[in-house]
Amino acid sequence: MSHDHDHRHPGTPIKLIGATVATIVFVLIELAVGYRVNSLALVGDAFHNFTDAVALILALAAIKLETRPPTGEKSFGYQRAGILAAFINAGTLLAVTVYLVIEALRRLRAPEGVASRPMMIVAFIAIVLNTAITAMLHRDGKHDVNIRSAVVHMFGDALSSVGIVIAAVLIRTTGSPRWDSAVSLAIAALILWSSWGILRETVNLLLEGTPAGIDPAEVTEALSAIAGVEGVHHLHIWALGPSRPALSCHLMVGDVPVRTTAALLEQITSMLHARYRIVHATVQFEFAQCADDDPYCIPYTARR
Repeated sequence: MSHDHDHRHPGTPIKLIGATVATIVFVLIELAVGYRVNSLALVGDAFHNFTDAVALILALAAIKLETRPPTGEKSFGYQRAGILAAFINAGTLLAVTVYLVIEALRRLRAPEGVASRPMMIVAFIAIVLNTAITAMLHRDGKHDVNIRSAVVHMFGDALSSVGIVIAAVLIRTTGSPRWDSAVSLAIAALILWSSWGILRETVNLLLEGTPAGIDPAEVTEALSAIAGVEGVHHLHIWALGPSRPALSCHLMVGDVPVRTTAALLEQITSMLHARYRIVHATVQFEFAQCADDDPYCIPYTARR
């Protein structure tokens, strides 16, 4: 039995489309200004913003794919498209980080002149834009790693824009262009920090690891506490999609009539959905006692 429950707001696709268009337009402006004033920080931030646009497009495409119905070959449909999109987004951020570090180190050795005033103006616009998009998508990303990866992109870029403003102020007050490269290294570190958590989470989900926020030991104890369950083993928890945890397990119920397990199954699936947001549960009842040598079974007698 499964309980499908999507935490995403119905207006999410419209938000993503608007955010994507605004981001692409700003990327073109920032890139042009960055090259014109010779600011690596602006150019790097433009590339970061470009990956933001890619992240938003991938998030939107993933949402569309997730709604496609299951097929014989893909019995769960395309629900994992969002996880794959988040993984790609995190990977592109890491690639941008490598580029920024290499170029910043080169410019620290051989500083180049930077026009600070245009740099500051564009960075202020970036702060407003990215902060607005982050706030708009924040609620949708709480339970969806796909949307959250895009939100992390936008929030990280808002913070990096703050760094660019600081660099522009320091360049104007000290006259040293090295602040541009120094801030670029800080932006690279920020991108790495913001993307690492998403990358680690998506790799875990793609390898069918337990979703963040769910403790298998706690789930086992919760199942064991239900009246009529005498043992739990072969418990597996993974994710069908960004906000769709799934579970399968064997439950020992002793020598009882099969017809009595229907009410027990309803109680189990309702508890899993309410407490752990598990939307798909496959439960196999076993009408025997736990084997003494089964390491995956928690016997009823051990809980009393």
